[in-house]
Amino acid sequence: MAENEEEQPAGGGLVKKLAIYGGGGLLMVGIGLAAGWLIFGNAQPDPSEEIEEIIERKMQEREAADEMEADNGTPSKLSKATPEEEVFETIYHEFAGTFTTNLAGSRKMLQLGIGVSTQYDDTVMMNVDAHQLALRSIILGVISDFSEDQVRGGEGRELLADALRDAINAKLEELENFGGVEDVHFTSFVLQ
Repeated sequence: MAENEEEQPAGGGLVKKLAIYGGGGLLMVGIGLAAGWLIFGNAQPDPSEEIEEIIERKMQEREAADEMEADNGTPSKLSKATPEEEVFETIYHEFAGTFTTNLAGSRKMLQLGIGVSTQYDDTVMMNVDAHQLALRSIILGVISDFSEDQVRGGEGRELLADALRDAINAKLEELENFGGVEDVHFTSFVLQ
């Protein structure tokens, strides 16, 4: 009998230990699951719902501000109708290279890069391109008629641009029965 008593505590102790450790482990797992559910189990709000709420709140604030403005007797802003204007596209053409010539009554030379523009159709620029050789000759002749003093300053450049425009249009009218160049632009302007 003594032998049975000694074996029982050893066997009974093992079951007790397993029960304590197993029960403690299950208890820890249960606590972890409960804590996880409390922290992460609650449903997070949908971001799109938050955005809708913000929009609605802003609209209500704007309506309230409009009502307060109306109550104060301050007129609200009204948009005026803008008249529809027909806008024409400006077409540009730049002559290749530069034009270099002596100025009248001077030893100085003027070197120009020249472009032209129009708001007519592409036909004008096709005519300019087709008659480039004749137009280059006309441009060089007009530039050489100006003196050094005439091309100095902004007014001098405007006078030169107007003279070039008129000469180009006259040549195009002679060749194609229509000028159409509205402006002459200087892409480079070197007086040396």
